[in-house]
Amino acid sequence: MADKTNNENKLSRRQFIKGVAGLGALMAVGGGLYAMKGSSVGRDVETTARNLFQDKQVQNIRHMVTADNSTRRNIMWKSAESLANPRVRVYSKGAGTQIPERLIAAKEDFFTDDGEEIKQYSVLLEDLFPGTEYEFAIETDDETSKPYSFSTASREKESFTMLIFPDSQSSDYADWRKVAHSAIEAHPTAEIFTNMGDLVDNGEDSSQWRAWFGAVEPVMNNLLFVPVMGNHECYDLKWQERLPEAYLHYFQVPDNGSASFDRYYYSFDYGPVHFVVLNTVEQEIRNFKTGLMEEQIAWLRKDLAGTKKTWKIVLMHRDVLQYRIARMPERKEGFSEEGEIFMPIFEEYGVDIVFTAHLHTYRNRGHILRGNHNAQGPLYILTGVAGNVRYDNLWTDHALDMVVAPQPETDNYLTMQVDGRRINIVCYLPDGTKLDEIAVNK
Repeated sequence: MADKTNNENKLSRRQFIKGVAGLGALMAVGGGLYAMKGSSVGRDVETTARNLFQDKQVQNIRHMVTADNSTRRNIMWKSAESLANPRVRVYSKGAGTQIPERLIAAKEDFFTDDGEEIKQYSVLLEDLFPGTEYEFAIETDDETSKPYSFSTASREKESFTMLIFPDSQSSDYADWRKVAHSAIEAHPTAEIFTNMGDLVDNGEDSSQWRAWFGAVEPVMNNLLFVPVMGNHECYDLKWQERLPEAYLHYFQVPDNGSASFDRYYYSFDYGPVHFVVLNTVEQEIRNFKTGLMEEQIAWLRKDLAGTKKTWKIVLMHRDVLQYRIARMPERKEGFSEEGEIFMPIFEEYGVDIVFTAHLHTYRNRGHILRGNHNAQGPLYILTGVAGNVRYDNLWTDHALDMVVAPQPETDNYLTMQVDGRRINIVCYLPDGTKLDEIAVNK
């Protein structure tokens, strides 16, 4: 009986083809793979498709930002199977270079989530030469990957382009794919990108993480990634709050010196900019850990006081303003809890620009100081939405809003062009339509 059951559960090539054909219909009604995930056939189709069409040894390569991006590069990737003696061979690109080739052993970071064991590896490349183009290949005892390339930042670097993606949480991630692909095609010289939290709709759902990675692959293969943790990274399959296990494993970011909240928040330098990535999920994790906000506030003051970079820019998921909602008259316009905590600190330490997310709407608030528009305060940009979870006409306009995206909103992304003592920020629709443009000068 056991043998018969196993044979009945195997997915034949004919069943697979039929399953893939049916996949299009499911995607069309918005459910996609997630509608199939609860069934054994759906799991089999998904697994077989991944095994047929993906490299079993090297998947989801990502270049993670480091504290010093002129001399370091953190390479991470996933594998469908355990690798024999994985390592990275790195060498400078171009003829006539005198930089010796190096071979660095990879570290394992396996973890289990959503009932699946995720096999992933990382290599921290150190003592690189600033302003240098490198190539690398991932090797095992059995295979060598195709070559990949990257460039370290020069120590004198003054100009670069950054892509800024709002929340990408989705039902099927097709819109997220379109936004990400459109952005990199339109801005091929971009060097670094961020996703402003709520990368996925459910932080435990492994099929959503695969969809997210698959959609952003052409961007992540080349650009440095700056992740921001959102509240949806802190939900389990039953929509109960939990610690953001998958997010913390998938993204190795610079150390913040915390024993309890390592990788929850961090900072780094790139060119003339000091970036601070804050964490705003205290209410989701407080039943598991406490003290995040108090610890982060002390760290933030010390971090901002210690930088000598020209610009100070903050990335954080939850927004600083509170909006009225038409059907909730008791909800008053004002400032969010995060705004009341952080905005005075931003003003005290001379933060120049603050990017936020969470509300799935694009709003340019201009410069705010002590609760009012003032050119001496930080510029606040609510970045919008990059997935297909939208809150059409939910929020009423805030008195501090200066530019609001046309309603109902579709997807958008932003570019930030840093050029010495000038920064230019543009908000685009995926088709290239320009929604807004802001310049900040020192």
